[in-house]
Amino acid sequence: MAKPRSTLVSLDATPYYHCVSRCVRRAFLCGEDQYTGQSYEHRREWIQTRLFELASVFSIDICAYAVMSNHVHSVLHIDAEVASQWTDSEVVARWHRLFAGNVSSEKFLAGDRSSALMAFLQPTIDEYRRRLQDISWFNRCLNEQIARKANAEDDCTGRFWEGRFKCQALLDQKALLSCMAYVDLNPIRASIADTPETSEFTSIKDRIEQISSISSTTQPNHLLPFVGDERLDMLVGIPFKLKDYLELIEWTGRSIRDIQRGSMSDSLPTILDRLHIQPKQWQQLSQKFEANFKSFVGDAIAVKENCARQGYKRTPSIGNCRVLFS
Repeated sequence: MAKPRSTLVSLDATPYYHCVSRCVRRAFLCGEDQYTGQSYEHRREWIQTRLFELASVFSIDICAYAVMSNHVHSVLHIDAEVASQWTDSEVVARWHRLFAGNVSSEKFLAGDRSSALMAFLQPTIDEYRRRLQDISWFNRCLNEQIARKANAEDDCTGRFWEGRFKCQALLDQKALLSCMAYVDLNPIRASIADTPETSEFTSIKDRIEQISSISSTTQPNHLLPFVGDERLDMLVGIPFKLKDYLELIEWTGRSIRDIQRGSMSDSLPTILDRLHIQPKQWQQLSQKFEANFKSFVGDAIAVKENCARQGYKRTPSIGNCRVLFS
C-alpha cells in the first residue's frame, strides 16, 4: 500500500530529496516527436525558467536538475532555517509572487497591522510559511504551470503528467553525490549529449559555463553552491568541493561511454576514494539510481532507522542499500 508523502519527507532524516515528474501523453514534454515531427524543444526553457523562479521564492534550493524529453529531474534541498527567519511581511510578499492571496493579505501588504487583522491573518501566514518550504507545493507550482501552458499549446485538456511526482529521500552524502551525478548525466546516458558541457538544460552545464565564462570558481546563483568537505563551521551548501565534483562527472561520463565498448577505468577520482565507493558500485549508482531504490536512499542502517521512525513495516530497497552503500 502506498504511503502518503508526509511519511517520506522528514527534515529530521534529511533535507535532500530527488524528485521526478514524467509526462503522461505520447507527445513529448520537450524535444522532437518522432511520430509527428513537431518540435517541443522550447518547453525546456519554460521548465528551466520556472525552476529558477520557484527557487527564488521558496526556501528550497536546487542542487541538480535535468530537463529531458519526457521527464524532469531535480535534486532539492529544504532550508527550514531560512524560512523560519523570514518576517511575516516577507512570507506574504513571497506567496503573492505565486498566488493572488486574499483581501486580508492584500491589506497586510498595504501596511495594515491592526490587531484584528493580525489575529485573523496570522494562521494564514503560518500556513504560507509552511508551504514555502514544502517540496510538494514546489512541484505543484512547477507542474501545474507547465501543464496549463502545454495543454493550451496542444489545444487539448486533461492530465499532462502521469501522476504525482516521484520522490526519494537522500539520507547521506553517498546518496546525495550519486543522485546528483545520476541527474547530471541523464543526457549522456540517453545518448543526446557527448560531454557534460554539451548537456543542455542541466545543472552541470550551468556550473561549467559559469566557471568558464569568468575563469574563476564562482558558482551559479540559482543553484545551491558546493562548500567543500563537511566540517563544523560549514556554510549551507553541498558538502563537496566543486572541483572534485566536476572531475567526478567528467570521469563518470567517460566511463559510461567506455562501458558501451566493454571497459571501465578502475582509477577512482579522490572524491569516491574518500567515500569508499568502488567502481562497480559507482557504475550502478550513476546509471540505475531510480531503478535501484524506491523511497529512501543511503546506508542500510540509516534507511532501517528512518523507516522505523516513519512507521514503515517493511524497509524498501534494503538489499540494494547494503550492496551499493556498504
